[in-house]
Amino acid sequence: MMSLDLLPDYIDKINHQFEAEQDIQALVTEIHEQVSDDQIAILLESFPLKLRLTLWQALSDEAQQNIFIVMKHESRELLLSTLEDEQCLPLLTKLDAVHLLELSESLNDRFIDYAVSNMNAKQRSLYKKSCDYALDEVGHWQNFTEIQLPQRLKLSAVKKVCSKKLPSFTEVIYIVDDNGVLIGEIPVNAIFKAESDQEYRDSIDTDVEYLLSNEDIADASEKLIDLDRSALPIIDENRCLTGRLDLPTAYRYKEQTLEAQLNQSGGLVEEEDLFGNVWQSSKNRAVWLGINLVTAFLASWFIGLFEATIQQVVALAVLMPVVASMGGISGSQTITLIIRGLALGQINDSNKKSIIAKELKVGAINGVLWAIVIGAITFIWFDNPLLSLTIFISILGNIVIASLSGVWVPWILNKFNIDPALSGSVVLTTVTDIFGFIVFLGLGSLLLL
Repeated sequence: MMSLDLLPDYIDKINHQFEAEQDIQALVTEIHEQVSDDQIAILLESFPLKLRLTLWQALSDEAQQNIFIVMKHESRELLLSTLEDEQCLPLLTKLDAVHLLELSESLNDRFIDYAVSNMNAKQRSLYKKSCDYALDEVGHWQNFTEIQLPQRLKLSAVKKVCSKKLPSFTEVIYIVDDNGVLIGEIPVNAIFKAESDQEYRDSIDTDVEYLLSNEDIADASEKLIDLDRSALPIIDENRCLTGRLDLPTAYRYKEQTLEAQLNQSGGLVEEEDLFGNVWQSSKNRAVWLGINLVTAFLASWFIGLFEATIQQVVALAVLMPVVASMGGISGSQTITLIIRGLALGQINDSNKKSIIAKELKVGAINGVLWAIVIGAITFIWFDNPLLSLTIFISILGNIVIASLSGVWVPWILNKFNIDPALSGSVVLTTVTDIFGFIVFLGLGSLLLL
């Protein structure tokens, strides 16, 4: 499998051949032989639509079907909106229930109905079963590759089943009664070690870790990862086995959540395509630019309160960006760490005080260090010890407050069910700017006038 580090080389080769109007079929074939479907999806998303479609048409039908599944939502929507129906429909003919569930967000009802109509009866039933659950429930994310065997089955028959190729991430076989109620599980290796029916039944563990089908998917994913299991069974309210949540699905959900938070922290929609629709991209970002503008005017209003001071001591106006910048950078470093910790479930009430104490110490150390450096530079520049003292105290105070705000802002937003990745940076910038300007200009009024 090719490393992602080599993708830039292929991007250069494709652009060169396209600009030279050379046939790229041979190059696309070479790429397909060496690159995974996931990486080809990333490669395609690196080109404007015209060239992307040329590359897409050069891929085989099978490759198109596989790559279509692993594309980002917006990239898939962009492709579907550009291709003719007769080119889109073949992409939907071999989808199973799990894949269609993953793709349903970027498919309209007409395409979903077509995909469902091309499923076999079993996959159609499984898809409808998963659709009964909300997007944030485990049942919506379950897969149906678990091996379940009736309790009454004899050891010889069980061994025969297990001797066949088992689904990936199968450590245990689930044992159910005639009504499909989960009774227990038995490790696959214990089945082959057993020499009698009684030894086999004695090896069945009835104390099974399981997930409820209506359980929150985020909590369930954390539970699975923490237990260091490859999969956990999912049961309904009647304890009937409905499917399982496997480790790749749990990690994929976490990765999607973290990527969404990263995009939202910059005011982007989830999985925005590099060459997505210009007007849609502008609309998505304009909202947060507007919010940022409001907070900027708020900070400017506070500065205006010290207009007389600034007019008399011009040096304060020169140095104001330094105060704001140092506070903003310090806060951004902390808030990035805290948002990641919240997303991974590493932060709760029990360790909150320890985190605050640690960030307070970090802020104090960096605050003293850079306050000394900036104070010394200010003294050399303006030859004014009171001005140096003013900026020393302001830098120290703003970095400490920024470090604390970097913890408290996302924590408070999270408590109110507001995504800290979406709004945390805007709130943090407002807090550090206003505090920094008030301290800096307030001290300037006291010490320099």
